[in-house]
Amino acid sequence: MNNIENLILLLLLFCVVMIVFSKKLVTSLIFLGTFSLLLSVSYFIMQAPDVAITEAALGSGLSVIVYMVAIKKTGGGI
Repeated sequence: MNNIENLILLLLLFCVVMIVFSKKLVTSLIFLGTFSLLLSVSYFIMQAPDVAITEAALGSGLSVIVYMVAIKKTGGGI
């Protein structure tokens, strides 16, 4: 189980670096959704399924949709 946790932490770190240094907003948004899903898996491994479900629904679901609409309305990211 420890190897899986280390792999998830490395993937989280990779996602953060890609979010920060990405040139396009859409790419950053994709990595933000991936980060949130990996974080919810991490919460589930730590035996907090209620927090994992909330993070998956709000973090990778609702916030990504809101950001996507905002990017589309402002015409940025492409």
